[in-house]
Amino acid sequence: MARAPLLAFTGGVLALVVAGTLSLLVGARSVGPETVWQALVHFDQSVTDHVVIHARLERTVAGIAVGASLAAAGAAMQGLTRNPLADPGILGLNAGAAAAVVVGIYVLSISRVTEFMAFAFVGAAIGTAAVYAVSSLGRDGATPVKLALAGAALTAGLGSLVNALVLLDQESLDRMRFWQVGTLGARSLADVGTVGAFMAVGMLIVLVATRTLNALSLGDDAAVGLGVNVAGARLVLGLAIILLCGAAVALAGPIGFLGLVVPHAARLLVGGDYRRLVPVALLAGPVLILVADVIGRVIAPPAEVQVGVMTALIGVPVFILLIRSRRQVGL
Repeated sequence: MARAPLLAFTGGVLALVVAGTLSLLVGARSVGPETVWQALVHFDQSVTDHVVIHARLERTVAGIAVGASLAAAGAAMQGLTRNPLADPGILGLNAGAAAAVVVGIYVLSISRVTEFMAFAFVGAAIGTAAVYAVSSLGRDGATPVKLALAGAALTAGLGSLVNALVLLDQESLDRMRFWQVGTLGARSLADVGTVGAFMAVGMLIVLVATRTLNALSLGDDAAVGLGVNVAGARLVLGLAIILLCGAAVALAGPIGFLGLVVPHAARLLVGGDYRRLVPVALLAGPVLILVADVIGRVIAPPAEVQVGVMTALIGVPVFILLIRSRRQVGL
């Protein structure tokens, strides 16, 4: 058992290398490893294959950043809320961020990633506050079931708002139709660098707070007994989750189920200790999103299925299995 975390981490690194390599090699136009190496080392804009590899490199880096962010956010949310079904999509963060971005597109015609990021942060924060406020009503407070129900209701309501706005304005529809379903192909390395700082801060907070997440997952009373400032921990971790989700949504759109599935997969490999779970999830998230992106490129050539659709196709059956398995969800 002592070797399991090391094996899982090593396997995660190798899987990420393989997924990243496939992301560069595979697509509607397949290229060889030698061409990839030449494009990375001696890029020549006049060579078509080099341009293809450069475009794939951008989406590969974006996939790594988004996958790691959503996986870290999902793990933090599950520990913070003591809800094994918590995920940025289920608890309304993605819906809040997406709705804010769509409102910005419709009202202010925003188009730059920095503008998307600002609106996504605000929307994620409002979505988080709304879900927590609604689920806190009543004697029992914000129980896991009430959090999930409030998140589902908010997601449905904001989804209707998004659909209404994009149908009212053709320009808004054209600008965000691919972004809405989740895509890695619309951003440059400069865009990734812009939001990457916020992602890095969020991931660092979650990594530093793994012991705190272990304590919070035992309940508030146990956490207080272990010397944890519960209110302060929730505030800091909530800020990290908003940074991670807002940046990911700004970069690639609302991608669902990844934040739910990846922490559970990591939990199966290394157990429930967040000191082990979070690092493994940070590797598994990019692997899942890159593999989903590669499959989406080749499943229906010459068309491309966006990565948000592919992660949902993978995540839905896993979600159903989690619902049905008492051992997994602890219900």
